[in-house]
Amino acid sequence: MGRAFEYRKATKLKRWGNMARVFTKLGKQITIAVREGGPDPATNPRLRVLEQQAKKENMPKENVERAIKKATDKDVSDYKEMVYEGYGPYGIAIVVETATDNPTRTVANVRSYFNKHGGSLGTSGSLEFLFDHKCVFRIAEKEGVSLEDLELELIDYGVDEVVPDEGEILLYGDFKSYADIQSYLEGNGFEIHSAEFERIPNDTKTLNEEQRAQIEKLLDKFEEDEDVQNVFHNMDEGDEE
Repeated sequence: MGRAFEYRKATKLKRWGNMARVFTKLGKQITIAVREGGPDPATNPRLRVLEQQAKKENMPKENVERAIKKATDKDVSDYKEMVYEGYGPYGIAIVVETATDNPTRTVANVRSYFNKHGGSLGTSGSLEFLFDHKCVFRIAEKEGVSLEDLELELIDYGVDEVVPDEGEILLYGDFKSYADIQSYLEGNGFEIHSAEFERIPNDTKTLNEEQRAQIEKLLDKFEEDEDVQNVFHNMDEGDEE
């Protein structure tokens, strides 16, 4: 217990400190969710959670409505979710998740970032064994429900880690258990603040300060790209936020 949480705490994405980035990322996720499950939150569980998350992040209502409209507008290019995997310098594994309306442009950019910073783009699926694919729910604490009871209850739904975090509760579960966990939480009156997918490394590599700085430059290039949604890696972040 605690490995996933400690890794996540150390590697909070910089873009989540930037409101414009947050809104761009959520907007794309909403558009994709509507394309896949329709514009009605009552029948689209993924959209329900994303709307709640947008509210929690103070995303303007018109931004949410624009993202939904974009999904139903036949003249607008569709977003495709593409995952790219490769190695940075010093054997650091990096997984880049994107949502793009132009995969040709995106893969060219991702490849150039790797190449210019001493890394190389790999083949799809080549790094899957290095990461655990998790769903991560952030929920409000509920009066009368202890963490121990919640954990025991949720084990059957695929949750393997329950952690208190700044007045909220983080739940980590198997990637495939997302729908079951959401269904349980909604059915039992829990308030879901966010639900995301993350890749937690099975093991991390320790680098010295100079090496870390080199990797950070590469990670920053990915983070600055509008098509990039998430970046995961197996570099040990130590105690840094």
